[in-house]
Amino acid sequence: MARGLVAWAAVTALLLTTAGCDNSSAQEGIPRPDHIVVVIEENQPFDAVIGSPEAPYLNELARQGASLTQFFAITHPSQPNYLALFSGSTQGVSDNSCPHTLTARNLASQLLQAGLTFVGYAEGLPRVGFTGCSSGAYVRRHNPWVNFTNLPASLNRPWTDFPRDFDELPTISFVVPDLNNDMHDGSVRQADTWLRDNLGDYADWAMKHNSLLVVTWDEDDSEGPNHIPTILAGEHVQRGSNTQPNNLYGLLRTLMDAYELKPLEHSAEADPVDVWAND
Repeated sequence: MARGLVAWAAVTALLLTTAGCDNSSAQEGIPRPDHIVVVIEENQPFDAVIGSPEAPYLNELARQGASLTQFFAITHPSQPNYLALFSGSTQGVSDNSCPHTLTARNLASQLLQAGLTFVGYAEGLPRVGFTGCSSGAYVRRHNPWVNFTNLPASLNRPWTDFPRDFDELPTISFVVPDLNNDMHDGSVRQADTWLRDNLGDYADWAMKHNSLLVVTWDEDDSEGPNHIPTILAGEHVQRGSNTQPNNLYGLLRTLMDAYELKPLEHSAEADPVDVWAND
């Protein structure tokens, strides 16, 4: 564990050195996808997924798109990382407690303010707008948007509402599999199969329809420096391994920059992900 902390300190220093300090560092040339779908998986380090025979679909997706090989979560445990990706801050949350009531600006609120759209799809959510802490294999701690009072309840939807006509998708959507299918309680193989069966068609479609699929993780297994897999696949993504040091704040920065939205909190200190093909 001590070695992991030292490694994380070094990575943090590198990220701060290479990151911008305000909106002036926004990367030129980030495409504006018609749709972005972000899938959040659970509790696996980079090496447990990338190169693993237990994740054949994810590795195929990594070959078809960009695999970020120096990408890191923010902290432990799960919930603060979800909040960081969604709002640019852990919002003072340092555990998996429930419920929380938050009022800060966030990705969805800024999209709505700009006349764009957001929906969060959670597997196992029993009904639209459900605010309970759990239901079967669904847990609220993996669903950051439900905590923010500045968002309508209608944006909090079950996975079964995910449109099969991908043209009907919102501008950005988050997809959260349940505990059995996100690598938390179930296996890497089970989650890999779920992703292939449920979002494989969207991944293929995105590569031809100015859209993007992002698959990331909330944190590693707490045994290392919080080094997590992250894969981007879409029409404008440069294929191959990408060694740019980055983290969940940088991913949020990328989502904001794609639609010319002002970065949120710590995402303003991060560079956007640089994986774009020169068309």
